[in-house]
Amino acid sequence: LSLKFGDIGNLKGLVIRLLLTTSYYQLSVQNWFSLHRLQLLYNHSVQATFNATGIHAPATDSFHCEHVSSLQRYDALLVPSSANDLSQLWEVTFIDFQIQGFNVQDGHFAHARDCASFSPAILMGLVMSLVLLLVLAYALHMLIHLKSLDRHYECKASPAYFAQMKDSDMGDEKEPLRNSGNESYELRNQQFGKIYI
Repeated sequence: LSLKFGDIGNLKGLVIRLLLTTSYYQLSVQNWFSLHRLQLLYNHSVQATFNATGIHAPATDSFHCEHVSSLQRYDALLVPSSANDLSQLWEVTFIDFQIQGFNVQDGHFAHARDCASFSPAILMGLVMSLVLLLVLAYALHMLIHLKSLDRHYECKASPAYFAQMKDSDMGDEKEPLRNSGNESYELRNQQFGKIYI
């Protein structure tokens, strides 16, 4: 695929040549296309050659990337083919790059396979997973440091208090006992115990 700039000022003789290939992969059971090499020609002379890395997509789709560049700050998808080449003197950056080598229909790109390693959906999923892991770690920390009661805990009963009864109540509760001449009474209410007078 050759891109010619035509009669645009100093770029009149500049041509960008993209070498695309297609291959069949049994694992995905479909054809894929790849961009292998990019060449810059000026007045029919090759000025620079870059090897492309990671620029591939299914043959029925297109490939899209925000930046395809030879610069490290854009992940350098274009690598100079040789240290002795003039490619070291060139800096190439394509902004909003989209390419489809095969199966182009009606002059429109097909569905784009993006080069972004983290889409917003993946990023949100990772953030939510991190939050859930932090909550789980905190819960485990609280369970581990939970202090339980001593197993040999002895329950000590509180002292019992007997309610004081009035004399009027005592008359109903007293029953005379037949004993050896002494006057004695027994309380009928057993919850206060037996008291002898």
